[in-house]
Amino acid sequence: MSILAKRLSAVKPSPTMAVTQKAGELKAAGKDVIGLGVGEPDFDTPDHIKAAGIAAIQNGDTKYTPTNGTPALRKAIVDKFKRENGLTYTTDQVTLGVGGKQVIFNAMLATVQEGDEVIVPAPYWVSYPDIALMFGGEPVFVACGENSHFKLSPAALEAAITPKTKWLILNSPSNPTGAAYSEQELRALADVLLKHPHVWVMVDDIYEHLTYDGFKFTTLAQVEPKLMDRTLTMNGVSKAYAMTGWRLGYACGPVQLIKAMNMVQSQSASHPSSITQAAAVVALNEPLTFIQPRNDVFKQRRDMVAKMLNEAKGISCLTPEGAFYVYPSCAGTIGKTTASGKTIKDDTDFVTFLLEDEGVAVVQGAAFGLSPYFRISYATSTELLKDACERIQRFCAGLK
Repeated sequence: MSILAKRLSAVKPSPTMAVTQKAGELKAAGKDVIGLGVGEPDFDTPDHIKAAGIAAIQNGDTKYTPTNGTPALRKAIVDKFKRENGLTYTTDQVTLGVGGKQVIFNAMLATVQEGDEVIVPAPYWVSYPDIALMFGGEPVFVACGENSHFKLSPAALEAAITPKTKWLILNSPSNPTGAAYSEQELRALADVLLKHPHVWVMVDDIYEHLTYDGFKFTTLAQVEPKLMDRTLTMNGVSKAYAMTGWRLGYACGPVQLIKAMNMVQSQSASHPSSITQAAAVVALNEPLTFIQPRNDVFKQRRDMVAKMLNEAKGISCLTPEGAFYVYPSCAGTIGKTTASGKTIKDDTDFVTFLLEDEGVAVVQGAAFGLSPYFRISYATSTELLKDACERIQRFCAGLK
């Protein structure tokens, strides 16, 4: 008899972490590999935030904190939502996680029962459906194709809602596509949600500050305040602040939900590191002057990568509004044969043979629920990205 719980049979390891691990193993074996699989800024944590973490250690700020965070951090989060998003919360509406992923985990554990449906627009971040499955939820995938710029339409949302729907998960800007919803697009989705008061919304705004070309970020509860009482607005310090390893996600929402999530947290990780919390207070309170120069670099990389991919035979690539990903189609390569005599049957074959033949590690679209595509993270050096794109061009040019 297996010791493992049956619930794990529906859950898969993270494909993005698997690609990163594979690339690391090949590098360790001496192979020339460029890894474009991980969603992690190559910039360092800003110095003033690092200094706050160091000061916390030196000042002995290394003890347990309340489950929902220190008073200073809760206030900083409430102030951030008011200042940047026009959302009014109180400090008892704050929950923390050891990264944004744990916030999602706690919300699903606290609310999802066997058979509850969770609407997940595809392409999706790989963890959304698996976390729902872990607690007996049923992911309802809604394909959002290239013709809709990978965004959920009001009609598709309406068609996906049933009496069993518990949550809609909405990520903007998106991982894996970089697509971001405009205020008008959110307004149209809000109009649908207002007709279905039993549907809760989990809004993942982790890439909020990473937008380009003058795109104006808005979040759902900001667009439609009537949805505040059933919206969990989630964010974190990982991406914009380059604090992935510090591990802090946060969210605000209705008191009843937040209390339940904090109860779950009290019986798992207790709370994020006190040192991380001290650094996050400074991150959230201080001016964001470092973000625009970094975004200028990201934009240059995005434009270069999209241009070079569109020049590769059989590849087409949209230019996204935000985050640091592109999600190009490899449809034009399906059915072709590599120089080493292997036939590409799908996007998984494409990324496998690309890694084997040219040493470029990307993630197949199948991992994100929409094929035939692949995801590239351009959160790495411009030189490496140029080299990688030249390798992709060479790989595609050699297909027969």
